[in-house]
Amino acid sequence: MLDHLEEKNSGVVLTVLGPIPTKELGVVLIHETLLSVYPGAEYAPEITIDKSEIFDRLKQQMLDFRRAGGKTIIDNSGMFHGRDIKLYETLSKTTGVHIVASTGLGPELMLSGYFVTPQKNPPTPWSAEQFSALFAKEVTEGIAVPRIERSSSAGIVTSIASQTGITEKETSLFRGSAQAAMATGVPVSVQYGADAVAELEILLGVGIAPGRVIIGGLDRLDAVERKDAFAVARHGAYVALDHVGWATNEGYVNDEQRVQLIVELFNQGLGDRVLISTNAVGVAKGHKAKDISYDYLLTKFVPMLHRAGLTDEQVRILLEENPQRVLTVDASAEQKVTGWNFEWDKLYQPATY
Repeated sequence: MLDHLEEKNSGVVLTVLGPIPTKELGVVLIHETLLSVYPGAEYAPEITIDKSEIFDRLKQQMLDFRRAGGKTIIDNSGMFHGRDIKLYETLSKTTGVHIVASTGLGPELMLSGYFVTPQKNPPTPWSAEQFSALFAKEVTEGIAVPRIERSSSAGIVTSIASQTGITEKETSLFRGSAQAAMATGVPVSVQYGADAVAELEILLGVGIAPGRVIIGGLDRLDAVERKDAFAVARHGAYVALDHVGWATNEGYVNDEQRVQLIVELFNQGLGDRVLISTNAVGVAKGHKAKDISYDYLLTKFVPMLHRAGLTDEQVRILLEENPQRVLTVDASAEQKVTGWNFEWDKLYQPATY
């Protein structure tokens, strides 16, 4: 029994302050956004990007989350949507909340011409291999920061497909994301488009293990109607019910239905493949975001799970064990990136708050 516990808690996760032992993650929000800036919004005269104001707002939200019992937030914003690693490093040091940053792109509508019609002859879109190299570099060498070059590493690769159906360019994104995850040992997390199982199979077709894959958005109305969460979990991938607090008028099941879905997944022996989160945006610039706080899941939703009959251990599995397991860097993965080092004792330097 002790060996089993040690195995679950072994390994590390890549945070913005460096690799930390998995067991330090505590309660995890697996799919959130800290700062979201619609591309180009920073140049609009009516939009103010005040770093001090942004810091204060995020700091308060993260402290509320920590007071509620939370410890780690996964920022799933990917590249070019306001991601600010230096800000996240300062927030983590100030609040004591671990932050895992992401690399990745999508959907196609949000891709710049640099990726879809690059200036080469002929002007063909980026291949999966090119996306893979771009994302892997942000894990192994650090996230690109203007005028600084590289900062702390991404701990997860993310991508999004169009809800009208995954496009050819997004298929390359998915394959490249899976390739980068395989090369670096971090997990890949995607928001499915129109067919969760088919898009999971695109990822698995690259050769990545199902247990290194998170399929998000599975509390969407169409996904729940098709019982996609059960099919994805039976494939061995992780099911992300990552819109806790959202409702049917926003395209998702309500919290009561979400609770029943979780109960049924546990009843069918699939509880070890379920992740929950709110997809909250701490600060949004240039677009409207859902008004929900990071502590909502712990203060509002978890009591609903208890009332529905979930045990303390089952809730712990959802909030701690499952996210910790999938976020742990897979040191046994085939390493394809020169210079990556899995000597954790040399990499890990504990953060001080």
